[in-house]
Amino acid sequence: MKHPLLFLIIVFTTVPVLNLKSQSPINPKNITIVRDSFGVPHIFAKSDAEVSYGLAWAQAEDDFKSLQDVVLPAKGFMGRVLGKAGAAGDYAFALFRCREITKEKWHTLSPAFIKLIEGYVQGINDYAASHKNEWLHKDLFPITTEDYIASSVLALTVFNGADDMLRRIYANKIWLAPGINNTNKGSNSMSVHPSKTTTGEAFLLVNAHQPNTGSQAFYEAHICSEEGLNVTGGLLAGGPCILHGVNEHLGWAHTVNYCDRVDVFQLEINPENKNQYRFDGQWMNLEQKKIKLRIKGVPVAISRTVYWSKYGATMKNKQGVFSMRLGANMDIRALEQWYDMNKAKNFTKFYNAIKDQRLSMFNIMYADKYDTVFYVNNALMPVRDAAPQYDWRKTVPGNSSATLWTQFRNFTQLPQYINPKSGILFNTNHSSFAASGKNDNLNPNLFPKVDGWELYHNNRSIRMYEMLNNEKLSYDRFKQLKFDKQLPKQLAYPYSIDTMLLLKADDYPLLKNIIKHFQQWDRKGDSSSKGAAIFLLTYEHVKQLMDGQDARTLTKAECVATYQAVYDYMMKYFKRDDLVLGDVQKLVRGNKEYPLWGFPDLLSPQWTESYKNGQRKSVGGDGLIMFIRFAKDGLPQIETVNMYGASARPGNKHFDDQVELYRFQKTKQMTLNKEEVFKKAERVYHPGE
Repeated sequence: MKHPLLFLIIVFTTVPVLNLKSQSPINPKNITIVRDSFGVPHIFAKSDAEVSYGLAWAQAEDDFKSLQDVVLPAKGFMGRVLGKAGAAGDYAFALFRCREITKEKWHTLSPAFIKLIEGYVQGINDYAASHKNEWLHKDLFPITTEDYIASSVLALTVFNGADDMLRRIYANKIWLAPGINNTNKGSNSMSVHPSKTTTGEAFLLVNAHQPNTGSQAFYEAHICSEEGLNVTGGLLAGGPCILHGVNEHLGWAHTVNYCDRVDVFQLEINPENKNQYRFDGQWMNLEQKKIKLRIKGVPVAISRTVYWSKYGATMKNKQGVFSMRLGANMDIRALEQWYDMNKAKNFTKFYNAIKDQRLSMFNIMYADKYDTVFYVNNALMPVRDAAPQYDWRKTVPGNSSATLWTQFRNFTQLPQYINPKSGILFNTNHSSFAASGKNDNLNPNLFPKVDGWELYHNNRSIRMYEMLNNEKLSYDRFKQLKFDKQLPKQLAYPYSIDTMLLLKADDYPLLKNIIKHFQQWDRKGDSSSKGAAIFLLTYEHVKQLMDGQDARTLTKAECVATYQAVYDYMMKYFKRDDLVLGDVQKLVRGNKEYPLWGFPDLLSPQWTESYKNGQRKSVGGDGLIMFIRFAKDGLPQIETVNMYGASARPGNKHFDDQVELYRFQKTKQMTLNKEEVFKKAERVYHPGE
């Protein structure tokens, strides 16, 4: 991997484990797994813990490798299994004191949540015990509840931006908080109040843009207990409950937010002692810990030292000594918050579940059957010193109590909306000050600038505003908004290619056809579009050309060179210059490949990597899509599609049985009705059968 620490993101949510001093072992016979016609597991049991056991078992059946991937850092096995790239994860686990913080904060977990994860852990360990031939390492199992929570701490720490900080420090580059989202990866969410819909129902869109495979890909499941769980939706590998989805009363969706939650501090080092730093006029000792990293293919362990200051995890490089501070590794209750969100039965209970800020990040979009829509830019936002000498988007001096923040903004101080007059709330990873009707949007000047809230639009948010008006939304129109493949009139990519649209094609005979196709393009990402093929190759070329540069407009010479690069690429690999997007971009599953629509920062996006013979394959995009309708009476009506299928195992009939639905932007029906689930069951069994 180009950036080994990027692999850490795969651990985004949990790591399975077993506490041998816990509750009595769960009997798998008390758990029923029902597979529907698409192989999606519906898990029924009396207790929440039993349901969580069944969830672990079902996901292991479908993708045991991804579950093991999330286990690795807690066991210190990333390097042993993945080599040098994985060793970075083992190092980060020690650097951020995930184990120590878990031990220190264990008492903050509720007994009910501990029972839940004990059930989950037993499920994954029981599956592992009966499938030893699938283990990634002979000593990987069993694992413990402490391993499980410690890994969730690492996962949220990394997802909050720690991987980016570590890369920058390691590369001797000052870390800057993101001012704009240059990745063009993200997610969509939307809630619509009943007063804004033609049916009088509330609508909710759940649409995370995730990798297509591996432990960051969304897994779809339905869990139902007699203790209050009845929820369906998506989770990542190792999740003990649903991370976003819908229960009988309400639903919620997440998108990644990019507000400034993390800080980097440069320490003032004692010239007489390289392991001391000045703080409030006194020399303080850096805390040190020796660790051993074991790497696949390397016969001896590699020794490293991890450091800790008053500010937190600390690294040394050629520029100096830097500490990182963020809320994600100060709390171990993120998964517990998701569990409480699963069980909420109305907005008051849902709000109570999220207001304690156990989850350190993510936008939260909400709708329910009781006429409430809600959105919050959720973050553990530090209360920082607003003195002008501190630029919190850059490295801050780490030598004074003035910069050592110790508190976070109260939840009520975060940007949030409830039932705006326009009836519309949406987020596409853009500014939370442009989340509703333009007369309803919050004023960013009423929030402290030092917090670093997002202030930018992206192509998806601009396009959404182009499509929204004062008319009520039908359910079909609601779905069309999400499935839209049109770029906005004014593009919002970091590097402007407007000059490419102004060149005179006749001045460049060799490039004439490509220039004409591009300038006549309707800016839609259809697989049959010639202009879209040119745009995709332009996007990839410009991304490499401008890597690391500030946002700007391409010069005329750069635009001509870009056209030339696109032409050369087409002729080298395809021997013609009239390709459509589907010729270049493919959806690949096993040995099957299909022409595919979309590109970065569309409402229906794809991001790709090199595949073969000049083609590119999708490695991320829509992932799990959910459309939810809340009538005042009865259960929510739910439609979903998950890019490939329920199983990651080649040969399983559910390995790719949702591909055609996905390609043609169709959906399948899902339900929370137990009787209906059993009536349409494809298979009913107990774990272990």
